[in-house]
Amino acid sequence: MSSTSPKAITRSDPTRIEIEWADGTRTKYSAAQLRRLCPCARCVNELTGERMLDPVTVPDELTQSDLVLVGHYAVSLRFSDGHHTGIYSFPFLRANDPSPAGRAASGS
Repeated sequence: MSSTSPKAITRSDPTRIEIEWADGTRTKYSAAQLRRLCPCARCVNELTGERMLDPVTVPDELTQSDLVLVGHYAVSLRFSDGHHTGIYSFPFLRANDPSPAGRAASGS
């Protein structure tokens, strides 16, 4: 298993998700962090790669629900602001680990 393969994904409450990776590293994301990272075409320009979502417009108290697996490579979530089109691949999530230790483990 690669370091971008999740061993477990836990939704501890509506504001947090934790991923335990195959190498034992754990990554914790708040719903707001995930929403600000959203890679969908509405949030990131498909042609230029420019981020269209202004991160300051995402409230820190945002919640998420409906965490679902997308194939064997990603997850999708529904956020309390109504957004639900982002598909978060496991390599993308690992590369965007909010902790310095997690970024070091991912090689980013």
